[in-house]
Amino acid sequence: MTTANRTPEPPGGTATLGGHQVARIGFGAMQLPGPGVLGPPRDRETALAVLRSAVAFGVNHIDTAQFYGPDVANELIHAALHPYPEDLVLVTKVGAERDAEGNWTPAQRPEQLRAGVEANLRSLGVEQVHVVNLRLLDEGEPVDLDDQLAEMVALRDEGKIGAIGVSTVTLEQLRQALPVGIACVQNAYSLLDRSGEPLLELCREHDVAWVPYFPLGSAFPHLPKVTEQPAVVEAASRLGATPAQVGLAWLLAHDAHTLLIPGTSDPDHLADNIATADVHLDADTMKILDGLAESTG
Repeated sequence: MTTANRTPEPPGGTATLGGHQVARIGFGAMQLPGPGVLGPPRDRETALAVLRSAVAFGVNHIDTAQFYGPDVANELIHAALHPYPEDLVLVTKVGAERDAEGNWTPAQRPEQLRAGVEANLRSLGVEQVHVVNLRLLDEGEPVDLDDQLAEMVALRDEGKIGAIGVSTVTLEQLRQALPVGIACVQNAYSLLDRSGEPLLELCREHDVAWVPYFPLGSAFPHLPKVTEQPAVVEAASRLGATPAQVGLAWLLAHDAHTLLIPGTSDPDHLADNIATADVHLDADTMKILDGLAESTG
C-alpha cells in the first residue's frame, strides 16, 4: 500500500497519552543509531530525513531514550526537529545505561532515575519530557518499586516529567504503580505473543495507553515471526498490504488503547509503517488472526 492518497489526518486516528491526543501510529527512535543501537547512524542525513518525514506524515508521538546510542537518538531528534512542533509528544525511558562495551546495565536506583531524566532534558533541549517510562530490569541489585515511583512522582511534581509510564512490568507491579497515576505501559506484545493480555485488560479498565514493543515478534531469532505466518501472508496478499502492515493493523484493531511506535532508519519502511493506517481488517480476518496465538503457542 502507498501513502500517495492519504489524508492529513493523524495516522491510525488518535488516542490519549499523558493527557495529549496523539496519532495511534507513532515513531520509535531505537533504530536510528548505528548497529546494535550503538554509535552514530550509518547515514546521518537519512536519519534526520526520516524524523522530519515522520512528522510530515502526521506522527506526533516519538519514543526515544538517552541510552539509545548512547546519546545519539536524542541528539538526532533535536537536530532534526527543534524547535519542536507544538503538538509533538516526546516520550523517553529511564532505568538503564550503556557501559563502555555497549552492554545494557541497570540504573534503577532513585538517584539514577533522576540523573536519567536530567540527561534526557539536556539532550532533547526541553524543560519537561511529556512522558517518561520507568523501565524495570531484573538484573542488578533489587530496588524497591515504591521508592522508584516516589522519585518519578517527585520529578513530575517538579515539572520535569509530564506523566509517568512503566515498561516491562508484571501484572502485580502495574497494580502497585497505578495509584500514582500511570499514563502508559510498554511491554512486549504481538499477534503471536499475547502473554500480556491481562495487563492490557487492566490498562483498559484504567484508561491507560498500551504501547507494545516487539510488535511483530521479530526481536529474537528463535521466536516465531508474525510476518512469516501463512494466515498473515495470505491476508496481506488479499488486502494489497505487507505482512508487517497486517501484523500492526491487528494491534490497532485489537484494542483502542494501543499506540504503535514502529521504528526504522529507512524512508520507504517509514512510509510502509504509516500506511498501516489504511489497512482495514474485516471480522473474518480478525477471527483468523485472533486464533494464531493458540496455534503457535
